[in-house]
Amino acid sequence: MLIQLTVSNYAIAERVELQFSKGMTALTGETGAGKSIVLDALGLAMGGRADAGAVRHGAERADINASFDISRIPEARQWLEAHELDDKEDCILRRTIRKDGRSKAFINGQPCPLSQLKELGGLLMDIHSQHQHQSLLRKDTHRKLLDEFAGAEQLADQARNAWKAWNATRQKLEQRRHNADEAEARLQLLRYQVEELDRLALEDGEQEALEQEQAQLSQADAVLHSSHQAALLCTEDDTSAAALVRQALQQLEQLPLEVPALADTLQMLNEAQIQISEAGDNLRRFVDDYEADPARLAEVEERLSAIYQMARKHRITPEELPELHQRLAAELAELDGGEGSLEQLEAELENLRKQFDELAAQLSAKREQAAMELDQRVARELAQLSMPNMQFVTHLSGNTDNEPAPHGMEDIEFLVSANPGQPARPLAKVASGGELSRISLAIQVVVAQTSTTPTLVFDEVDVGIGGGTAEVVGRLLRSLGDNGQVLCVTHLPQVAAQCHQHLFVSKFTEKEATYSRIEALDDQGRISEVARMLGGVDMTEHTIAHAREMFVKGQATHH
Repeated sequence: MLIQLTVSNYAIAERVELQFSKGMTALTGETGAGKSIVLDALGLAMGGRADAGAVRHGAERADINASFDISRIPEARQWLEAHELDDKEDCILRRTIRKDGRSKAFINGQPCPLSQLKELGGLLMDIHSQHQHQSLLRKDTHRKLLDEFAGAEQLADQARNAWKAWNATRQKLEQRRHNADEAEARLQLLRYQVEELDRLALEDGEQEALEQEQAQLSQADAVLHSSHQAALLCTEDDTSAAALVRQALQQLEQLPLEVPALADTLQMLNEAQIQISEAGDNLRRFVDDYEADPARLAEVEERLSAIYQMARKHRITPEELPELHQRLAAELAELDGGEGSLEQLEAELENLRKQFDELAAQLSAKREQAAMELDQRVARELAQLSMPNMQFVTHLSGNTDNEPAPHGMEDIEFLVSANPGQPARPLAKVASGGELSRISLAIQVVVAQTSTTPTLVFDEVDVGIGGGTAEVVGRLLRSLGDNGQVLCVTHLPQVAAQCHQHLFVSKFTEKEATYSRIEALDDQGRISEVARMLGGVDMTEHTIAHAREMFVKGQATHH
């Protein structure tokens, strides 16, 4: 429920701060006084389109804050919790608009995208404007209203999503069939290329390992020759390293006396003799065991040649061959019996059609049942609005050729018959402006009665209505307010006399600037405003008495 609205520097309002309560609130005032400021500001707080011209002349920006009590709106609390924007039982929506047209949105003090403001606003408030009279001439409006009345919005969304999935697969299948020749040629090429790569069966890192092995095998003779020569130089003859070290030791061992300073040198020469001897033994064993393998070398070179040739064929490096193999195999699997095959797509299309048909059938059943109840309830409201002979029909007609559509399996259109015995025809061809206004109000009242939105706003939906019918309109709006919160802009004294609270909008000029002022009226103020609405500029005692009678009656009727 809306509990407070604060508007700064918006249109001709410098600052407006209003408190709201449960029930029906009427906003009245002379034409041009700025009655639309409140509802337009609420629309902006709900995420409506911003206009730089809305900023008060001379101000840098307009600022709108709307506070709601959401203690009894579980959907809104859940939404806030899911988006981590919850703040106890209150919810504050804020919108700022700069004079250059840029705007910002906030929920409980946190910046947010405009889409979130719209989404949350839809859970808090529903605005019905006089412009909906024209939208009532469109079939998509009829479908939306019926689905809301039937409580089938979620089911309609599910059916729409199922249709999108079915249609996307259908288009994909048609494209595949259209390109069947090209697809078959591509399929044959892929099969040949993948078979070649399968035969090659190149593994990651294999090429590098083969190149290293080739380098070793191709130098086998040089390795053997050098190793043999090294063995000879270590130990094999009198000039070998081992023999020379041995001679050095003998010279030092034949010294006439012991020289302590040469002790470490003797030890190093002894160790060197041992190391050289072991190295020579290792070299001899290596030479004896090492064998050149020309056959393996030929095998390795043949394998590398096949790898290089395949890489040149596909114009890539040898290292890229395993990735290419995997990619082509995946494409082949998709085209040849995989996800993208004609058979697979046909089966998928059939399955998606079944899913859509099931959802559409459920939606149709709910619509048919709701249509009968909507017709009956709108007829009752029309009778109260002095249109007892107006027949209202919610007509459901199957789609052409029984083809699926985003909105389900039927078109929905509101038809009316103004006189008994005449066939029901579309609203645009039958209803006059005044009749359309009353039909719109009747539908909105009926739909609002089943709405879970706690705050309902009616912007001059009573235009074109007068006399006793206006009193009925007031009763209808007040009855809605008894179960929630209703805000309405009205020019009808019969409606204003029945509200729970009354806001009067006026404007004044000060220092060549125009300002809008909104004030809550007490009982005496309400009587005076009803008198103004009844009698215009010159109010007589009779007018005031009539207004008092109307006010007392309007309040007493509902007690």
